[in-house]
Amino acid sequence: MTDTLSDTGHSLPPAAGSQRSTRRRRQRVERGILFGVILTGAVVIMIPLAWMIATSLKQPGAVYLYPPVWLPNPPQWGNYIEVLTVANFGRYFANSALVSGFTVLGSVLSCAMAGYSFSRLRSPGRNLIFLILLSTLMLPSTVTIVPTFVVFQRLDWLNTFYPLIVPSFFGNAFYIFLLRQFFMTIPLDLEDAGRIDGASSRQIFARIMLPLATPALMTVAIFSFIGAWNDFFYPLIYLNSEDMYTVALGVANFQGSTRVGPQMQLLMAASFMATVPVLIIFFLAQRFFIRGIVFTGIKG
Repeated sequence: MTDTLSDTGHSLPPAAGSQRSTRRRRQRVERGILFGVILTGAVVIMIPLAWMIATSLKQPGAVYLYPPVWLPNPPQWGNYIEVLTVANFGRYFANSALVSGFTVLGSVLSCAMAGYSFSRLRSPGRNLIFLILLSTLMLPSTVTIVPTFVVFQRLDWLNTFYPLIVPSFFGNAFYIFLLRQFFMTIPLDLEDAGRIDGASSRQIFARIMLPLATPALMTVAIFSFIGAWNDFFYPLIYLNSEDMYTVALGVANFQGSTRVGPQMQLLMAASFMATVPVLIIFFLAQRFFIRGIVFTGIKG
């Protein structure tokens, strides 16, 4: 028999089988077009990164050649060594690692406790306080620059890392909202089971809620790390000594440095080195990051 069989084993008319085949071919074509568009966009986005890497491996005289050279021959790996030694970028990396590490620690701890409190603990005016907290997201950061600068100046914290680290231990409205929404997706039965076993709120938070909230915590960690690592404005305000510079300040200072000179191949090497930690962190934690974004906000 030439009749097309369906998934349930019943015979279908030839017209129905033809329609199904046509629908499948259309879906394959649509997926192929979508994949082609995504691949084209990815290639376009990667062009600046590829150019930065190629320029970082060039000799000084080959940077401005026309037509441009995409594959330097031979590649000058010594440009990266020169950046680390002559431009003192090793110190800048150490400073950024210190600031970013403590910022991640402070953001995760403070926002996790605040998010758990808003999602699980009952207290008078809890929803009003949370609403006021969310309203601070509409407050421009430029409004708080002068008052916070005066506070840190009176604390004698200028030209130290304290203004860049300490605020993270007092929470971030967006991260708190993110974690609160994730905690609300965790079944109450798990918390009730812990209370039946005699666990306190602190033990439930540390032993039950935090392990289950790993995707959301990793999302907060990635966001806070990228924000601290790429931050240029606040280090520019609070740091005066070159030995205290972070990577973002180091790249800007290196661009016009008279000690090294405006050498584009070294500037591109420094810029690429500044992006490597962010890429590594994201690729290592992207599974948790995607899960945290997907599962956050399911429950209101």
